[in-house]
Amino acid sequence: MEVFFRVSLSFFDPALQAEITSRAFLLRDLRQGIEHDELRLFYQPIVNSQRCILGVEALVRWQHPELGLLPPSNFITLAEQTNLIHPIGLWVLQTACAQLVQWARQPDFAQWTVAVNVSERQFNDPEFVSVVERAIDQSGADARLLRLELTESMLHDDLNKTLYKMNALRRRGVEFSLDDFGTGYSSLSYLKKLPLNHLKIDKSFIDDVLSDPNDSAIVRTILALARNLDLHVIAEGVETDAQMDFLVNCGCAAFQGYLFSRPLPVEQLTSDCASNMAGPARR
Repeated sequence: MEVFFRVSLSFFDPALQAEITSRAFLLRDLRQGIEHDELRLFYQPIVNSQRCILGVEALVRWQHPELGLLPPSNFITLAEQTNLIHPIGLWVLQTACAQLVQWARQPDFAQWTVAVNVSERQFNDPEFVSVVERAIDQSGADARLLRLELTESMLHDDLNKTLYKMNALRRRGVEFSLDDFGTGYSSLSYLKKLPLNHLKIDKSFIDDVLSDPNDSAIVRTILALARNLDLHVIAEGVETDAQMDFLVNCGCAAFQGYLFSRPLPVEQLTSDCASNMAGPARR
């Protein structure tokens, strides 16, 4: 009689286990952080060619009680994977709208726009339009000064639903930017149909715009395309005067990057602007 034994082998990877444990702890902390009001909103200025502030982009940070101030790269991906992006996104939207109301009372900042990044999960939520409208209505913010930033990858799943949501909010006065333009898969047919106001040139093209002929050609092409489609352009990641000079000479009118300011807490941003007597620029 022959006897067969089934052999099973298991392998333990300490590094993988450590990563899983770390992720679980971070997720627990993030849930508690949302409940304990540990999120912070920083603002990075968007300026014109005279370096006067047109508005800001709102960027979330997490004031972790042990790890300190964490950038979004440390927790936003986790939030998107676990649906915590919904309460985080709602908090960012509500806080940005409340800030618009505060600035509306101050003549130097009353015309600043605030751009808010929207995740794919947020945008695909059937209640997305209602969520944005409630944030506007409950805060009393001027919807015309709120700009929602979408990425190219978010716009391809269902064009009809995308158009419905964007047009509904456009009727309220909300503006839209297409973020990181040129890095995704946008076609001209999509660009023609979408009710966009701004294109944002991705930092990856700005970094080597002075040394790489391909990047400089791409930037010129985006600017020409935007002019023909009656869209505004914001160049992201501007870090040197030479980059800005190139962009100005190519017809770019709005800029964002460390050359002008890092993302700042609202108190520091407004204090710096007041000390420099930097009033708002009209769009």
